[in-house]
Amino acid sequence: MAEHASSFKPSLSLLDATMVVAGSMIGSGIFIVSSDITRNVGSAGWMIAVWLITGFMTITAAVSYGELSGMYPKAGGQYVYLKEAFNPLAGFLYGWSFFSVIQTATIAAVAVAFSRYTAYLIPWFSESHKLWGIEKGLNAQGVMEYSFSISAAQLLAIALIVFLTYTNTKGIKGGKIIQTSFTTVKLLSLFGLIILGFLLVKESFWAENWQTGMNATHLQQDAQGNFIKGGEWLPIGGTALIGAIAAAMVGSIFSSDSWNNVTFIAGEIKNPKRNIGLSLFLGTLVVTIIYVTANLMYLNVLPLEHIAYPEGERVAVAAATSIFGNVGAYVIAVMIMISTFGCNNGLILAGARVYYTMAKDGLFFKQTGVLNKNAVPAFALWIQCGMASLLCLSGSYGDLLDMIAFVVVLFYALTILGIFILRKKRPDAERPYKAFGYPVLPIIYIILALTFCIFLIGMKPQYAGIGLAIVLIGVPLYYIAVRNKKVA
Repeated sequence: MAEHASSFKPSLSLLDATMVVAGSMIGSGIFIVSSDITRNVGSAGWMIAVWLITGFMTITAAVSYGELSGMYPKAGGQYVYLKEAFNPLAGFLYGWSFFSVIQTATIAAVAVAFSRYTAYLIPWFSESHKLWGIEKGLNAQGVMEYSFSISAAQLLAIALIVFLTYTNTKGIKGGKIIQTSFTTVKLLSLFGLIILGFLLVKESFWAENWQTGMNATHLQQDAQGNFIKGGEWLPIGGTALIGAIAAAMVGSIFSSDSWNNVTFIAGEIKNPKRNIGLSLFLGTLVVTIIYVTANLMYLNVLPLEHIAYPEGERVAVAAATSIFGNVGAYVIAVMIMISTFGCNNGLILAGARVYYTMAKDGLFFKQTGVLNKNAVPAFALWIQCGMASLLCLSGSYGDLLDMIAFVVVLFYALTILGIFILRKKRPDAERPYKAFGYPVLPIIYIILALTFCIFLIGMKPQYAGIGLAIVLIGVPLYYIAVRNKKVA
């Protein structure tokens, strides 16, 4: 067999592609972020509205991407769409942000979530179990603080990333089997949990929670803007409500992100002009239904106060404990381990294809654009592994995730704007699938996305600002890459 393959092998069916969409979306977010959403908007109606708005935006963006995927059915996805609609710089800025924050920080965060819930079953893997560290001294509570440390949880997270990266270097078949099987299990598990939440719970809080209706409130905050547990619920309205919704949507958008990963592996999908657009619609629709119904289940089994501040800070654990008793924490731990394992496989599998396409354009490390004998970009997989592992060790993945929401939505809005630009630039280009609801739905998405970004700057300026700064660092890097390309 030749040492390197010359091209990707189209081996993924519509079912496989749909499982990449759904599996990459469902990680740990749906089990956790509803607490922060509730603290921001403080009513059953607005809690569900946040998930519905996010679901509408996600499905609208997904069906809009169907047109672009039909026009450019090749590896690279969103990077290619931005390059073709705007210019190579726009594509590079996305690719750079994707490598430095979007994909790698998400991989790190999902891997650490896997470790956190493994610790429910095997306490040795706890984040508090420090294997090595540079000591700073004891804090006021007499607990040792570290200026830098490595925990058992971090090592397990890195081991997971390395294992899944290695598996994916062996070819698309192994990654496909992991993705389809683990996504099927977690979809069935989530549907089962939702149904049992309505059938088995001993005390329902449905009527009590819905008395809050659409009366938006948020928890009292301290001088630093942190919510005060047990504080007063304060009414909000007008532009303050829009800001609160934007802050709440950080969690729901993180939970609903990565649906576009399937566009990165277009070169490995059978009949991509049809199947990518269809998998985007089916995958995002199924996940949106699960997310909304899961939150309706939370409202049934827990009082609103306990959703905002659940036992152990994990709303799904609190809900499962109400349904199954003490064994509930272990049920959720196993579900999240399955969910995050499958989610990270999809993220790792798809992400490397973006760096591969950038390298083919002379805008990334040359070796990244080479396929190994198994027809996968092995070097791209390993440098992605290295970056995600560094973010696991840095301990800064939590802050990076707050930046991701701003950067991701900004690029989604630009990409959908690209549909309008390409309709003018290339009116005669083949479009086997056209954006549903064009031009109304894409325009609504762009307005909602920009509103979200503007208000997020006001609510979390430090995170939005740093996220934007990371994108702009890509400008000089682009010109360095172009210069090196000319010299070569």
